[in-house]
Amino acid sequence: MKNNKNIAISVKNLGLSYRDIKKFSIRKTLFSREKSTLYTALKDISFEIPKGQIVGICGKNGSGKSTLLRALAGIFSADKGTIDLHNNTISLLSIGVGFQKKLTGHDNIYLSGMLLGFSKEQIDQKYQEIVDFSELGDFINKPVASYSSGMYSKLAFSITAILETDIILIDEVLSVGDVAFKEKSYNKMKELISDENRTVLIVSHSSKTLIDLCDRVIWIHDGLVKEDGSPTEVVEHYENFIKNQL
Repeated sequence: MKNNKNIAISVKNLGLSYRDIKKFSIRKTLFSREKSTLYTALKDISFEIPKGQIVGICGKNGSGKSTLLRALAGIFSADKGTIDLHNNTISLLSIGVGFQKKLTGHDNIYLSGMLLGFSKEQIDQKYQEIVDFSELGDFINKPVASYSSGMYSKLAFSITAILETDIILIDEVLSVGDVAFKEKSYNKMKELISDENRTVLIVSHSSKTLIDLCDRVIWIHDGLVKEDGSPTEVVEHYENFIKNQL
């Protein structure tokens, strides 16, 4: 277990709400008294993560796990509380986030890299390695909109894995793709987190992933931290809780 005392992420009293816009329309908003539903995803989240620690996030669907990662990545703005990344660079690996679907895979590599703070020259140096790892071949020059979910995840993982940031946020992507790529990405992730200076947060429903890869697991339930501790204990408590809900 990594025990670097430097703090990479500080979250204090984080709260975040958003409106349910699945059925939202401008016409209804202007001409109806009916209002969209306000959903509180995170209520009062606080924790610190030391530099180099691998932290798993577990919880049932709708508990606030993915919202938390998006808040850490700066995609969502908090309503209250603070997030301090202590000047670390950060990347989010999540299906459906970060790509411009009308652009080619090639263009999205450069766009994603620049959004992460890398220069064109730095991306040039890593470009072929990203393409080779993704196994997309000629599809790299086709619009991302034409990709299957597996191809999409391969490109997303390859960019994040090769353009290494100080903090990596992973939202279930290790469970997507064909069997061979799952194994390759799993091994690559183990290689990445072996760096004592890299901090990783992994949202996963896989007990094996949480126990095998993580130093610590945080259980999020209904927007709150229900438990924070050793992977084996927290996962066991979470699984027993889910069984009792059935």
